[in-house]
Amino acid sequence: MQRLELDFRAGRRGAAWAGRILALVAVAFALDVGASYIGHRNALQRIETELTRASAAAGSVRAGPVSPEEWRAARETLERLSLPWNNLFRALESSAGEDVALLAIEPDPRSGTAVVTGESRDYDAALKYIARLGEHEALKHVYLVKHELRPESSRRPLLFSVSASWKDPR
Repeated sequence: MQRLELDFRAGRRGAAWAGRILALVAVAFALDVGASYIGHRNALQRIETELTRASAAAGSVRAGPVSPEEWRAARETLERLSLPWNNLFRALESSAGEDVALLAIEPDPRSGTAVVTGESRDYDAALKYIARLGEHEALKHVYLVKHELRPESSRRPLLFSVSASWKDPR
């Protein structure tokens, strides 16, 4: 058998221009990344300067005394936010049916009541909805305040309003 001589180290010489082109592409890429970095750094410095100026300007503005009307409005807003909204919404959602559509909820934080306006297919559907509301533990004193047929619609739905008081079931 004849000896096979393979020389993997001795290679043919590649094209010299390929290495130079790759080096130029690498240098161009590095220059582009550097220019992008400098641009973003300068934009960040401008934004930080503007933010510092805005903070200083906002800090120098002083709020004047609060008027009684503003104080009352803030107190009413706080009362409305502290209402047990989850209890009311759970009661309304669990009592809803396919025959009733709710149109509006008007809470009164001082008295702890809400007027719920809705529309139903007929009088019977409205009464069943009101009965389901009355059975819910979060509501008490659920009453039909008013009702009227809407003659302008071909289906003649019933428009109704219900008054209810919240009670906190703790």
